[in-house]
Amino acid sequence: MSNKMTSVSTSKVSLKSKLRSKKGQQLMVIITFMIIPLTLLVVFTGIPFVKMIEFSFYKMKYIGPREFVGFQNYIDVFRRDDCFKSLIVSVYYMGGALVQLVLALYFATMMVFGVKGSSVFKGAIFFPYLICGIAVGFIFRFFYARGFVLDTILTGLGFNAESIPYWLQDKRINNISLVATSVWRYMGQNTILFLGAMMSVSPDLYEAACLDGANKWHQFRYIILPSIKSIIVLNLILSISGSLSAFEPPYVITNGTMGTGTYFVIMNRLAHENQKVGLACAMAIILFIIIIICTVMQKLFFAYVFDDGTADESKSAVRRRKNEEKKLKRMLERE
Repeated sequence: MSNKMTSVSTSKVSLKSKLRSKKGQQLMVIITFMIIPLTLLVVFTGIPFVKMIEFSFYKMKYIGPREFVGFQNYIDVFRRDDCFKSLIVSVYYMGGALVQLVLALYFATMMVFGVKGSSVFKGAIFFPYLICGIAVGFIFRFFYARGFVLDTILTGLGFNAESIPYWLQDKRINNISLVATSVWRYMGQNTILFLGAMMSVSPDLYEAACLDGANKWHQFRYIILPSIKSIIVLNLILSISGSLSAFEPPYVITNGTMGTGTYFVIMNRLAHENQKVGLACAMAIILFIIIIICTVMQKLFFAYVFDDGTADESKSAVRRRKNEEKKLKRMLERE
């Protein structure tokens, strides 16, 4: 009995000594600070995600009985025209994301090389990103309306009013009009990210390039691009993933009518207006899988072309350089 009491007391003493030690106190601080964020993450992200997976196997409304249907909701997503065909609309937003990145890279390069009034231009181009997405939607809803801002500008420039298309009703152009809204809003964010990466490049590289006779295009191609390759990869992944989940412009401006309903808009309509919760949950899971697949494919592509996506040389350039080094080595050995 005394041996048991002694072992218990020694274990308590050893536990207290461990907690009082430096490593023990560091561990306590880490655990204390992690409790609240982990609890919030589990309660507001983990549990809802698990419940969403569960609901995707049921035919159900928010209130009322449930009917287990297995994978029928997932099959319906690919069979229904309003669900699967809405992914085609995302192609417009993917194209807009590429245009947005090119413009952001162009404007950031201009400001790095020095332009008069660059501070004012920087604030003006970043300002749209600070505006709420709902407010941007209402702004462009009136901007594109027949006879309002855009039509007035074009008429003042000499265009015939009858030849001006209906920007939000013509199915040939309405998705392009909505994509232009997203480009206008998010281009400033990408510009600032590119600009921050470009400003981290040492000015000595530009001076050395100028002394060697390099023009602005050479400086951009051989100094800036290799230095900001990781930021380009990051922005491209974020832009493509965001284009798959576009919601605010089509929802606020057109409410998804006239063929402008994106995947998120249709999913919101099924969940909240039609009360088809199970089908909407299945759409969300499929979108989650599609985004993961797109992200992995982009990473594999850049890993194939640029090693890990951050290397300064492409794999083809590395192979050419190694072959030249081997040839030079053989020539030296022969001599």
